[in-house]
Amino acid sequence: MRLACRRNELAGPVQGTAKLFSSEATGYLVQLPRWRYPVVCDTDSGSVVYDNYEGHWGDQSHLDKLLQSYATEKCKLEARRQGHTVTEQTLSDGSIKLTVCVGE
Repeated sequence: MRLACRRNELAGPVQGTAKLFSSEATGYLVQLPRWRYPVVCDTDSGSVVYDNYEGHWGDQSHLDKLLQSYATEKCKLEARRQGHTVTEQTLSDGSIKLTVCVGE
């Protein structure tokens, strides 16, 4: 999560519990630009808890970008752990193409 935050020029995640509008959530807290409540990520379970009131309390595109960055960084990390090289290319539509080169 730290790499995804850095990639999006956000403050690093903080482990803790956050009060959302009508609930609480525990995990890595990430504050997105102009969001009323933080996003709470549990990387062990893969759950993401947030309350943006259907876009009124936070722009969904900020969350989408964070999740894309997390997935990209996690894939690169896991591939490298297995000894593979990874190249990344940002496509014109904003999506990211990763190419994993498996050694022979």
